[in-house]
Amino acid sequence: MRAAARPDPHPPPAPLQIALIASARHPIRDPFAGGLEAHTWTLSKELIARGHEVTVFAGPGSDPALGVVEMPVRPPRISEAARWDASMVAPEWLEEHHAYLQLMLDLSHEPARYDIVHNNSLHYLPVAMAAALPVPVVTTLHTPPTPWLESAVQAARRCPVRFSAVSEHTATSWRHVVPDATVVRNGIDTRRWHPGPGGEELVWSGRIVPEKGAHLAIEAARLAGRGLRLAGPVGDAEYFEACVRPRLGRTITYEGHLPQPDLCELVGSSAAAVVTPCWDEPYGLVTAEALACGTPVCGFDRGALPEIVTDDCARLVPPGDCAALAKAVEPTIGLSRAAARRHAESFCSVEVMTRSYERFYRAVSA
Repeated sequence: MRAAARPDPHPPPAPLQIALIASARHPIRDPFAGGLEAHTWTLSKELIARGHEVTVFAGPGSDPALGVVEMPVRPPRISEAARWDASMVAPEWLEEHHAYLQLMLDLSHEPARYDIVHNNSLHYLPVAMAAALPVPVVTTLHTPPTPWLESAVQAARRCPVRFSAVSEHTATSWRHVVPDATVVRNGIDTRRWHPGPGGEELVWSGRIVPEKGAHLAIEAARLAGRGLRLAGPVGDAEYFEACVRPRLGRTITYEGHLPQPDLCELVGSSAAAVVTPCWDEPYGLVTAEALACGTPVCGFDRGALPEIVTDDCARLVPPGDCAALAKAVEPTIGLSRAAARRHAESFCSVEVMTRSYERFYRAVSA
């Protein structure tokens, strides 16, 4: 008679039911409005691939493959009498406020549907209203401290939210109100961001806004005598017209807001990626994307950038020093593209990020 099979002493943990709150302002779809939207898309796709049931609450127009539940972002009908109020805020602020308010009220009425709610937006209401939910709430800190979010953390006598931060730098910047944020660094899909052959020109990618410093990348490229290709959405039209467009020409070109496959090809066919933040970047997905393409990074030593790179795949110079950046271009180009790719796979991949989030979710929901 065959002995009964013994139960596995270490069965795999059950899949989680996850509510993932995303941006209501921008759709979660390629080409992405910014790093936050790309991060949400990548994380949700990987969680689903790993067997979890994920419901993404996001703005209209998001990728239907994610099974998104669209948040009720509706323009309010404000009377002319109300518009005369001197304290009138922007209509967009009201749209987002009421969309997140309705979402949190809806979630508070679904006690058994989710194991955990992950607020991956920048809005304060999921934090301020977390106590109304019957399940644990976690929030990822993607930015430096903001007044709205800081005040939401302090709204309750004891904030019930558990926090993660996208870098040690970001965790440190929030420590005065969030003393114990768990660091879960951002990751990118190294299957979609694949190695390229390199080339002669430099590349700069990201949102074209003053704090990203595209104009400094142009200056450094000119001092280094290298061509530069820029790509990304124009987030500040006045800045683009005043500081970027006048500098474009035969060797400095703007390639537009590219879909991910085209951006991957652009970055992978470049000699080096120039990263020029004019603020303390909380993480900087463009750096991870470049490394995954095998493209070494030349950038300013500020924010979280020193956490992401090593001497094997990058050269960093003092912030704002275009002359030093230009001098670092040739040494950067000489770095191993294979080493850049290996670092992306071991440190910046979506697999590494998602495993860390899984551990974080289970620790919070235990």
